[in-house]
Amino acid sequence: MSVVTKTSATGVPAYSETLPNLPESAGTARRLVRVALDVWHLGELTDAAELIVTELVANAANHVTRSAIRVTITRTGPQAVRVAVVDKSHERPKRQQPGPTEMTGRGLAIVEAISKRWGVDMRRWGKQVWVDLEAEAS
Repeated sequence: MSVVTKTSATGVPAYSETLPNLPESAGTARRLVRVALDVWHLGELTDAAELIVTELVANAANHVTRSAIRVTITRTGPQAVRVAVVDKSHERPKRQQPGPTEMTGRGLAIVEAISKRWGVDMRRWGKQVWVDLEAEAS
């Protein structure tokens, strides 16, 4: 795994990696998130962040036709992080209303339920779907 660790343009710590746009990339994305949270001593966010990045990668794999995505985790505050998946599609993710027996369509509802907030930043070349998480103050 070739993880890029750098200070972002805004001066905050961030980890990022470009991955194939495949469902299997969720495992690599989870490892990236886990490493960042461990380094930042924010382990209490690991379960939520891993679930969120899995859902975001799955959404991209299912709905974006481009071959690559970029996964980022940025430390936005002492107890806060932003997990994001960037792709080259201009299609906004849509929250589904699956029936009780349907096996898919719950990803964004899960993301919304366990995050502080989430959103989409549209870019000229595509979009970034992001999710903010915050640890309890210690």
